[in-house]
Amino acid sequence: MAHVSKLPALHRREFLKRASALSVAGTAAPWALQLATIGDAAAATASGGYKALVCVFLYGGNDHGNTVIPYDVTNHQAYAAIRPSLAIGRDALAATALAPSVALPDGREMALAPALSAIKPVFDAGRLAVMLNVGTLMAPTTLAQYKARSVPLPPKLFSHNDQSSLWQASNVEGARTGWGGRMADLMLSSNGRSALTCINVSGNAIFQAGDNAFQYQMGVGGKQAIAGIGGSLFGSSACANLLKSLVTEDRPHAMESELNRVTARSIDLQSTISSALAGGASLSTAFAADSLAQQLRMVARLIAARSSLGATRQVFFVSVGGFDLHDNLTARHPALMRQVGGALASFDAAMQELGVGDQVTAFTASDFGRTLSSNGDGTDHGWGSHHFVVGGAVRGGRFYGTAPSVSVNGPDDVGQGRLLPTTSVDQLAGTLALWMGVPPSELRTVLPNAGNFAAQDLGFMA
Repeated sequence: MAHVSKLPALHRREFLKRASALSVAGTAAPWALQLATIGDAAAATASGGYKALVCVFLYGGNDHGNTVIPYDVTNHQAYAAIRPSLAIGRDALAATALAPSVALPDGREMALAPALSAIKPVFDAGRLAVMLNVGTLMAPTTLAQYKARSVPLPPKLFSHNDQSSLWQASNVEGARTGWGGRMADLMLSSNGRSALTCINVSGNAIFQAGDNAFQYQMGVGGKQAIAGIGGSLFGSSACANLLKSLVTEDRPHAMESELNRVTARSIDLQSTISSALAGGASLSTAFAADSLAQQLRMVARLIAARSSLGATRQVFFVSVGGFDLHDNLTARHPALMRQVGGALASFDAAMQELGVGDQVTAFTASDFGRTLSSNGDGTDHGWGSHHFVVGGAVRGGRFYGTAPSVSVNGPDDVGQGRLLPTTSVDQLAGTLALWMGVPPSELRTVLPNAGNFAAQDLGFMA
């Protein structure tokens, strides 16, 4: 029977630290309203260098089969035979064939999709690692165990909403917190502005929700000010000030008071971010005009302004959709890959320009991989997939995990070429969390299933 572990309580040490911060905040406000002040109250005791984690989510389920592609003759022939209408020819892959520092066993070779050519130099420079066959798992699972249902399996496999939630939150749709937010809960006291620990530049995602941390949402052009506040309203500054007072003053009704408190925080943070962006380091790195590139450009600008924002630990989220390609895969997937490759390459260059390349790590994620077999014009929902981790602290230029068999009904296939993951999301996330500074003793607070896997650090981070 499928089972998802409950989140353990915060480690006593961290709880006591936060509880002591509450005494600084005072007792007049209700407990729930004091939580948001914990990070700001405790920030004076924080120390250490800056680090940031950037989740690049590919909504819809990326077709990994045409992302990281078998290149050695034997396996490329098998790949082409399984998806004859979708396969990319071996000659077209020559320019993006990868020469890893540690060779894959059995003469296996892999290439990037031609549309990902922008990130090949990043791989060659040792700042990009390829994670093979990663997916949602509750515990290590063999094909025999999967078929016998003798180990806990992820609930609602092959469901978009549930699997994207499992990737981001370790639980299905309806989860209350995500592992990015739970990690941020442990780091709020590191930032002068705890409200800017988690920043989402693409909308809303469970990944960044914590018990105390919340995601600050903004767009690629910055944070838009509330109309009529901060200037004049109907030609009158007095009118604008009156409006601001009405929407921010304390109220006797608890819900009204909480709404106004959040509004006041929003006004304050909008002013803070706008000033920080205006005074931040200018970037000469060029970014394309597409949405993903512009989201990562804004992340880069925020990182450039980290000092004025009082940030030492931050978690960012960006995303792009359109990957649910049951049809038109050969026409539409290359354009998506070009966006992903170009955006990641520009972001890597921007981090190098800012001198924080080894302090910022980006990684890709998606609902799931797709079937190796074709439905004629596309592919269907799968499970395991291949992903990228990018940054100066990444031990890149190589593959991590196990290259799956290129076969249908083979040893890694649960049906139609759906890969049974050999590396869990918890292992990938755990490695990143440890690099960010999460103590090993707190890892199960962030990732409730991490203890089910022997290797919690996959070694791809320096």
